[in-house]
Amino acid sequence: MNQTETLSVIVEREMPYPPEKLWRALTQPHLIEEWLMKNDFKPVEGHRFNLRGDWGGVLDCEVVAIEPHRTLSYTWNFMHDDAAYNLRSVVTFTLTPTNTGTHLRMEQKGFRPDQKQAYGGAKSGWKEFFANLEKVLARAE
Repeated sequence: MNQTETLSVIVEREMPYPPEKLWRALTQPHLIEEWLMKNDFKPVEGHRFNLRGDWGGVLDCEVVAIEPHRTLSYTWNFMHDDAAYNLRSVVTFTLTPTNTGTHLRMEQKGFRPDQKQAYGGAKSGWKEFFANLEKVLARAE
């Protein structure tokens, strides 16, 4: 793999809820905080916001595409004193209605081949985020 190629983390889940319910969890700040991180998100293309992790890190984000109940895409950038840890990536959620609910696909792309730690962290992190999301959906109305 050459240095211009990037890696993606992809997580897919079948959720027994309608797209509208998932959409709320993906776009309402108080719900995003419950499954992902503290934030000042607004579902508006071009809106810049931060995701603030419990670990003290801050992600700089900007909504790049939004199609209600179908697609949400935003930058997920992390700047670090050590440039090797800098991450410029894009997270895209795609919701596809199914007979039993919604197929949710998340892709985070933009990991450089030398960012093995960030890539591994994202792979395990998204599994945890999705487990939290399922809990939020199970009790949210």
